[in-house]
Amino acid sequence: MTELNLQNLLEQTIKLSVNAGDEILKIYNTDFSVESKDDKSPLTAADMASHHCLVEGLQRLTPELPILSEESSDISFEQRQQWETYWLLDPLDGTKEFIKRNGEFTVNVALIRNQEPIMGVVYVPVSGICYSAAQGLGAWKQELPNQTESINVRDQAISPFIVVGSRSHQTEELIDFLKRLGSHELVSMGSSLKICLVAEGKADLYPRIGLTSEWDTAAAQCVVEQAGGHVTDLSGQRLTYNAKESFLNPYFLVFGDDSQNWVQYAG
Repeated sequence: MTELNLQNLLEQTIKLSVNAGDEILKIYNTDFSVESKDDKSPLTAADMASHHCLVEGLQRLTPELPILSEESSDISFEQRQQWETYWLLDPLDGTKEFIKRNGEFTVNVALIRNQEPIMGVVYVPVSGICYSAAQGLGAWKQELPNQTESINVRDQAISPFIVVGSRSHQTEELIDFLKRLGSHELVSMGSSLKICLVAEGKADLYPRIGLTSEWDTAAAQCVVEQAGGHVTDLSGQRLTYNAKESFLNPYFLVFGDDSQNWVQYAG
């Protein structure tokens, strides 16, 4: 895949993510119902509307590439491990935030090649903000249709650290991590926006000491990495994709300043 193709794909994927966001908002502004999936996580018509919009659009854009979505993840590892390049989608990341109507939910689209995210789009339907990145091209934040700025992580983290955490998923292990970290300011946020806050330099650290799946992190990981940051497990190894049968991520840390030994606070 050439650099020019990646740039073109990114532009098309942003348009597609906005379209999916529009489908979500049509339902967000109604008296929608909530169902439960087998794992007890919530599901709404908006999840499926975004899923269908993205899948149909990506199939037209790149008919040769397979697609893995949270809403169509019943694909065996035996089949998936044959994939070198594929799309990884979370059509509505932050369904709990969607249900609470607080606006902190996103459309996540990532392109994975050789187990790493090489392109990512994180779109916020309520605000219209879009974070995007492509390998070797950089990372951007777009707040208005004609206003796009390059973003970068904070290159120096100074105590008290700005830490971003989940609005809906606090754990005892996270509380213990923050005690070990010491002086900090905790900013609560939903969905993959937490990773994007590190990417744009508004936070030093996002420790996720709790369960997530690969579609929750891939797009935003590309954004923060292309902005100069890192996403590692608690032993300091970079998060990878489609490398095992389970879709669950290990606990992880997102940070900008790699001169800090963030892993030491994991205990």
